[in-house]
Amino acid sequence: MDKKEQFEKYMEGILQWNEKINLTAIKEREEFWVKHIIDSLAITELPEYQEGKTVLDIGTGAGFPGAILAINDPEKKFYLLDALKKRLNVIDTLLLEQDVKNVTTLHGRAEDYARDSKYRESFDIVTSRAVSNLPVLLEYALPYVKVGGYFIAYKATEEEEYSKALKILGGEYVRTESSKMEKYGISHNLMVFRKVKNTPSAYPRKAGTVDKKPLK
Repeated sequence: MDKKEQFEKYMEGILQWNEKINLTAIKEREEFWVKHIIDSLAITELPEYQEGKTVLDIGTGAGFPGAILAINDPEKKFYLLDALKKRLNVIDTLLLEQDVKNVTTLHGRAEDYARDSKYRESFDIVTSRAVSNLPVLLEYALPYVKVGGYFIAYKATEEEEYSKALKILGGEYVRTESSKMEKYGISHNLMVFRKVKNTPSAYPRKAGTVDKKPLK
């Protein structure tokens, strides 16, 4: 089975499970292919991603981008983090059916796993397509990135103030790459941040605080 067939099978599985569990609002297959699969793969063009060996996807939802990237890049090790166990059970089931063995799913909150020495500052790449403002995403993500690694955020084109959060959390802005998806009606950019020093142990703050009082 080639990768395209694997993507197709994963899509069909998500759409079938979607009848029982709310996984995606996109139900039309062509739109699903573009907005979930092709968009997830946009990061694969970046040299930072290509060089990484361990990848954490925060707020993976139904496995976008994490599960799609794992199928595409079997040589990398992926960790998919989400707060909803039902979603992760679906991901585990669908990937097991395809004998995809390079994925570990993590059930819980980003604030909690970031306190675990097994995961804190241990990833080459952290990514997220989650819908949050950048100060929030940076506080969730940077504690997981090893010094010298990268956080790559799928973001829309709006400007946000995040310089305070970046300075506190030990990161620096590298560049923004267009995901080249405008022709499909998708405006995601890929924002690349490098981890330049250790994140202070006080971050991320306790559950609820990060969203309610972002570092601005």
